[in-house]
Amino acid sequence: MNDNDTPLDPTVFLVVGRVWDNEDGLPEDAIPVHVLLSAPDDDSAVRKTLEALAGEGFLEAELDQIGVLTEEPEDPTYDDAYQDALAGNVAVITFKD
Repeated sequence: MNDNDTPLDPTVFLVVGRVWDNEDGLPEDAIPVHVLLSAPDDDSAVRKTLEALAGEGFLEAELDQIGVLTEEPEDPTYDDAYQDALAGNVAVITFKD
């Protein structure tokens, strides 16, 4: 709650990185990912991201960037993922060829 007793919107993080679904972890096998999630801080966002990626079966992950979304993304790729993040879920978007 803020000073006006209105609920605060959750902080939605965007984490960008690469994942591998095999043990070799060769650069050419990397799968780019974007993860949208709500978390109280950066550390929690990274932890929840890594847990979600492991839960999706990825064996290795390299996280490159983390940022806070201040408004709903205009790109339709993120429509459902943003709504999922607002609902408390972790949304993993993979960009496979």
